[in-house]
Amino acid sequence: MTTGPATLAPRTLAPGVSEELAQRARAHLREAAGRAAAITYRELAEALGLTPPQTIRQVTEVLEELMREDAASGRPLLAALVVSRARGGMPAPGFFDCAQRLGRFDGPASGTEAWGFHEAELAAAIAFWSDAAQDAKRG
Repeated sequence: MTTGPATLAPRTLAPGVSEELAQRARAHLREAAGRAAAITYRELAEALGLTPPQTIRQVTEVLEELMREDAASGRPLLAALVVSRARGGMPAPGFFDCAQRLGRFDGPASGTEAWGFHEAELAAAIAFWSDAAQDAKRG
C-alpha cells in the first residue's frame, strides 16, 4: 500500500554522504534509467569508486539520501533501479524500510506487496527519469 509524501525536515545529508557523491550516484542512475536497466549494489559501488570497508553500507547511505530527495520532490524513487542479486532482483530490505519512513510504502520488505511496490516504483522511475534524461539532451 502506498501513502502520501512525508513531511520532511530541511535537507541534511547523511553522515558519509557528500553532495558530490549524491550527484554522481543520481547521474549514474539516470543513465541506467535511460537504458531501462536495473543495476546491482555492487555495480553502483564500482561506478562510484567506493572502496572497503563497508562499501555496500556506503551505497545504502547514498541511496537513502536520493530517496529522501525524490520523496521530498514527489518524484519516483530513482533508488528503485538498484537491486540485489541475492534477493532475485529486489532491493535490499533497507529500501523498503526507507520507503516506509518516507510515507511511500506500507508493508513488509518481502512478499507480494513488496514485489508489487518495487515493480511499480521501478517502472515509474524508468519512465520519469528516462524522459528527464531525454529532455536534458534536447536542451
